[in-house]
Amino acid sequence: MSKVAVDQTMQLALQRHQAGQLAEAEKLYRQVLAEKPNHPDALHLLGVVAAQVGQTATAIRLMSAAITISPATPHYHNDLGNALRHANKLEESAAAYRQALRLKPDDAVARNNLGNVLCDQGNLDEGIAEYRAAIKLRPAFGGAWANLGKALRDIGMIDDSIATLRKALSLQPDYAEAHHNLSLVLLLKGDYESGWAEHEWRLQLKDSPWKRREPLRARWDGSDLNGRTILILSEQGLGDTIQFARFLPMVAARGGRIILQCQTALHRLLAGTSGVERIIGMDDPMPGYDVHCPLLSLPYIFGTRLDSIPAAAAYLAADAGLSRDWAARLAAVNETKVGIVWAGAAGNSDDHLRSAPLSSLAPPAAIPGIRWFSLQKGQAAAQIAAAPAGMNLIDHTAELNDFADTAALIANLDLVIAVDTAVSHLAGAMGKPVWLMLRRWADWRWLLDRDDSPWYPTMRLFRQRSAGDWQEVFQRAAQALNAIPPRT
Repeated sequence: MSKVAVDQTMQLALQRHQAGQLAEAEKLYRQVLAEKPNHPDALHLLGVVAAQVGQTATAIRLMSAAITISPATPHYHNDLGNALRHANKLEESAAAYRQALRLKPDDAVARNNLGNVLCDQGNLDEGIAEYRAAIKLRPAFGGAWANLGKALRDIGMIDDSIATLRKALSLQPDYAEAHHNLSLVLLLKGDYESGWAEHEWRLQLKDSPWKRREPLRARWDGSDLNGRTILILSEQGLGDTIQFARFLPMVAARGGRIILQCQTALHRLLAGTSGVERIIGMDDPMPGYDVHCPLLSLPYIFGTRLDSIPAAAAYLAADAGLSRDWAARLAAVNETKVGIVWAGAAGNSDDHLRSAPLSSLAPPAAIPGIRWFSLQKGQAAAQIAAAPAGMNLIDHTAELNDFADTAALIANLDLVIAVDTAVSHLAGAMGKPVWLMLRRWADWRWLLDRDDSPWYPTMRLFRQRSAGDWQEVFQRAAQALNAIPPRT
């Protein structure tokens, strides 16, 4: 293949690539590389295609090979930074962006991307500085404005965050990520009227599972169902499903026959929910139905405000037989029985912020008259071997196969202390006393500067006063726990 033919093939490949015809583009890039194995642009762009189809390791290998051949090409380093960030190799990603900026200091995109990875690492002030630098270079950069708005929310500058996200939307009115982040700040502030409307944009996010699923029949608009079958689709995490299951009886009250699609671990727990006729798994074939609705759209449809949250003291209950079994097993325990969860699921992007080391429970562990019960599942459960001295921690979690089992154990406890995980939602939904340990700037549902929750009447919130300081949070919890009269 002559140089002219190589150039023509590359031009055609780039056209296919820009048109989203990734398989055709890949084929053409490979044709070039068959003739010229060290063609840096072909290597790099083949790596970009690999990144776009989720082959991150291949993308990193190809992009790195291109950089070896042509190390002074700024956008090679920037795109490598993106692939490394996707692989959660954050330090390497930041180094790649910084190299791109050494080669091209006025690259607003690389500045913005460096801001993203710095915020991923928890370096919010540095990330904010990079976003501001990107905006200075390109004032109409909607993505940088949106990222800045999100970061401002994460350091508690709520009003500035809202203004900044609105600025992003003035530049890009259909920017779903900016709308979604704005919704979370509005909800955090308690502006549910505006927040729920903006929250509908989550369905348009570029990584939304709704874009990958088969087309659905008509979306329910909240009108009377008159016996029609409605498919309610769970989304996001287990805690979200538990929290928003409270709206299902309200759907049934509008004449709906409900099929609920939700996580398998919740099937037995939610089987008795009023109005739910059938529960299916997340990957089960679609059943027959008339209309559908995403679960987290129900508060928007019902016009939910802070003063109209359906917050019955207990809207979920443990299976009576399972609960009796645990009652018999724990009958000999005379101390105050406290369940504990100190960490969330490791796959959550914010888990390092919401999870606490088990060692931080030393202050409450020192209080006499407490029998501790681990409700901790997942990788963090291995920390039990390093529980604080004197903590009488009993672990029955091997017997907790789903949330119905967990609910039955919780039903026999006096109190649950948990970080922001599904178990805290479960205890609240059951009307059990639950103390929620929160990071400095917590998730939207816990609002601002409150020690109670309108979602769960039996919940008490303990917030970090300084970011990352779990020791002080658990010291306050210890003082509260010490004030509970001992069992007699």
